[in-house]
Amino acid sequence: MQFVILFVGIWIAFFLVWWVFFNASRHADVDRLKTRLLGTTKPKKDKKSDQQTALLQDDRKTGLAARVVQRFQLQAKLHSFLEAAGLKWTTTKLVNICFAAGLAGFALSYFFLPGGYRQICYLVGAVSLFLPLGYVWRARKNRLKRSEELFPDSLEFVSRSMRAGHAFSVSLEMIHREFQEPLAGEFRRTFEEHNLGLPLEVALQKLGTRIPLLDVHFFVSAVLLQKRTGGNLAEILDKLAYVIR
Repeated sequence: MQFVILFVGIWIAFFLVWWVFFNASRHADVDRLKTRLLGTTKPKKDKKSDQQTALLQDDRKTGLAARVVQRFQLQAKLHSFLEAAGLKWTTTKLVNICFAAGLAGFALSYFFLPGGYRQICYLVGAVSLFLPLGYVWRARKNRLKRSEELFPDSLEFVSRSMRAGHAFSVSLEMIHREFQEPLAGEFRRTFEEHNLGLPLEVALQKLGTRIPLLDVHFFVSAVLLQKRTGGNLAEILDKLAYVIR
């Protein structure tokens, strides 16, 4: 009974320390942002450039997770990984969750395994560290699989819509009303990016980055090639849908 009480106490203390550390870092960032927006900083004239450089460095290093992401240059890769999984997490949040899972796995194995097996705790902690990445990878796999199932029908829908007289960009927006997620949201986002001024080529390339499927890359390449050389885009999309089905 005493062991259980001790374990629960240590577990609660660990999460309290982690919560205080995480919130202190976050509130420090919020206070710094408020200070800049309100213009209450009073830098010295002869050290203005040095202080601005320090502030920029603080923006890039706002906690352990952010420093790890910056040190190993994981920002772009983790961001693409999370977008393909459809998760609204930040890269630093993912790294923090990985750290918490690793510490939790180590603590649980340390208190529950017999004394002669304590060396396994490090292995359990290392495996637990990657469990959140496994969850994101599984979510990404399921989302891409669903997108791949819906994609040929979406191409045929765009082809029919263009034959009916709609513009290509409008046909992309109509997918949002006719198809299910995740394809509906991704095409809607592509339409909105283009509608807000982003060139169609760039919006389509970003779509290919968010949905890293070979079929989507074929679609993006076919549309961009048609824009440069001309041709019947509706017919091209029909043939592409037939090939990838």
